[in-house]
Amino acid sequence: MNKERSGMNRRQFLQTSAASAMFLGLGSVPSFAAPEENSIPSVTLNNGLQMPRLGLGTMTLSSDDGPGLVAYAISQGYRLIDTAMIYNSEVNVGEGIKQSGIDRKELFITTKLWKADMGYEQAKKGFQTSIDKLGTDYLDLYLIHRPSGGDWKGSWKAMEELYHEGKIKAIGMSNATFAQLDDLMANSDVKPAIHQIETHAFFQEGQEHDYLKQHGIQMEAWAPLAEGRHGLFTNDALATIGKKYNKSVAQVCLRWHFQRGIIAIPRSHKKAHIAENLNIFDFSLEDSEMASISTLDLNTTQFPEWS
Repeated sequence: MNKERSGMNRRQFLQTSAASAMFLGLGSVPSFAAPEENSIPSVTLNNGLQMPRLGLGTMTLSSDDGPGLVAYAISQGYRLIDTAMIYNSEVNVGEGIKQSGIDRKELFITTKLWKADMGYEQAKKGFQTSIDKLGTDYLDLYLIHRPSGGDWKGSWKAMEELYHEGKIKAIGMSNATFAQLDDLMANSDVKPAIHQIETHAFFQEGQEHDYLKQHGIQMEAWAPLAEGRHGLFTNDALATIGKKYNKSVAQVCLRWHFQRGIIAIPRSHKKAHIAENLNIFDFSLEDSEMASISTLDLNTTQFPEWS
């Protein structure tokens, strides 16, 4: 997937629109204060593990400046770091953690098993490769990234064993079907703790949201800002809400996820956006504003290339 793309990105919108005075103040430069330590609220997963409700996505952090951006995010208060084998950012995440100087125990690290490593033995090898790249001896969360082919049940069995051995604190799925989740809950020792899927203002997945709540599985959003697709960063309804609170469209969307009880892992390659995305805990959306955002649902993926 491409980085933020929609013709005009959110920073350009703030700088060129009449709304910029509301967001930044005339002639001012945006500044983002680092939050208080541990200010990101956590959710308790179905196995009792505490997980931050907002984190850093690292799909775009595979370049040479990736470690520094990870370290910067940690300095700003991020504790949940999400990566995956296929992102090619695991090494950078590990190096960024080293640069940050933070105790590993303070972080919640997620990575994912790709289709090439599907199956019992391959999953064990894939896990070891990932933790070696990350420079850690355990994961907080390990997900099957896309269980659309191959022996995903064998992978889950391997992950269950690693979970029972204490090498993974929680296991889950990403982009699974209801049938696959039903199968795991009926036939596995360990219930999925997380289901990570595409969800954002234009693809709200209400049925999925209800299903996961009913079964005690935490919903997590990849591309929570739709990567700016379908003109999200210039959407009038979202911008109007943002003006009221002196917040950007991105911050409104992340607050919307938060109030729905969904973990979000927005990604960015810019320090200003990384800091901005964290600054959503000093305002709340009213019920009418939540309802207004609900009307934006197109009920269709904005990432057909991943379907």
